[in-house]
Amino acid sequence: MSNVIDIDQVRHIGVLSRIELTDQQAEELAGQLGAIVEYFGKLDELDTDNVEPMAHAVGTHNVLAEDVHVESLTPEAALANAPTRDGDFFKVPKVIGDS
Repeated sequence: MSNVIDIDQVRHIGVLSRIELTDQQAEELAGQLGAIVEYFGKLDELDTDNVEPMAHAVGTHNVLAEDVHVESLTPEAALANAPTRDGDFFKVPKVIGDS
């Protein structure tokens, strides 16, 4: 088992996450989380001297389309297929409250 993450830290994470852990689960998770943290240590072996800091691995750009004004449906066209209506509104069964 790794000493990077101890059982007390796992229990603390469990409390913050509102997860109840048995002693066996906490011990198992301590080993698994410790192995994950140790694996991140492999990044220290990389030569990053000539690598610029970045937020994304690939370039990003805004892919949203420009806003274009179009005419809205008239109430009559919007409600043309409504099973029931009340004036210019859809009429639906009550779903909240006393049933």
